[in-house]
Amino acid sequence: MRSEATQQASQYDKIIKENLDVTLPVIIRDVLALDVCDSEELPDDIQHTKERKPDALKKITDSQGKSYVLHLEFQRSDDSEMVYRMADYYIMLLRKYKLPVKQFVIFLSEKNPKMPTNIVNEHLTFDFELIRLNDIDYKLFLRSENPEIKMLGILANYRSDSRYKVVKTIVDGIDKSLAQNLNKSRYFKQLRIFARLRTGVEQELLKVMDSLGSFFKVENDVFYKYAEKKKTDIVVANLLSELKITDEQAARIADVPVSYIRNMRRALKKKQA
Repeated sequence: MRSEATQQASQYDKIIKENLDVTLPVIIRDVLALDVCDSEELPDDIQHTKERKPDALKKITDSQGKSYVLHLEFQRSDDSEMVYRMADYYIMLLRKYKLPVKQFVIFLSEKNPKMPTNIVNEHLTFDFELIRLNDIDYKLFLRSENPEIKMLGILANYRSDSRYKVVKTIVDGIDKSLAQNLNKSRYFKQLRIFARLRTGVEQELLKVMDSLGSFFKVENDVFYKYAEKKKTDIVVANLLSELKITDEQAARIADVPVSYIRNMRRALKKKQA
């Protein structure tokens, strides 16, 4: 059975792959600041004695007419083995295309990665460039009309703006750009997954999404259920704090099981202790 961490990593990878056609040109131009006159898709599998599938692979020609292979990986965890994987890619790409290779790892988490980015020994010197999205101003991504790009802002640097303000700006931007789009729920589900990579942001997203009203009032929507549970917790906590009633009476008023009331009462006593 797959672990929760593995399932989450798979979700991030899926979103990156689904949105790459839209997000990659912006990342190349605005995040990597590369000089690109022409870009050509390259097969995303490299096979020699083993097979690798890069996240993004392009043949780039710059304004000077020079061509090279651009290789990007999107990474959410601090992986000490990443430098060896990138070196593997480098040798296979160099052997296959006989062109210079430029490599970047785009780090999605807010943590400061400690992974090594170079290998230096007697017979080999190698390095790649590590880019943290958390170092990029979130407003850069909001310039785009595409929701796939706007949502990257939630992984970027908020500068002096509050988390709530940033999240609301991103959500409002996506909502307006998808005014009559039936796939709106898809983009907000992706945004929720990205929000988990930032401390405290999922809670701010909950507040913003709840304020949007009826669009998210769907019974089987996990986010909606979470919001409703939070409201119930508040109501029950107020009942137990303000009124001298039995567990059974509180359960009837709040329309919840007695066991829920008992657990809440224990939690309140522990908090007050």
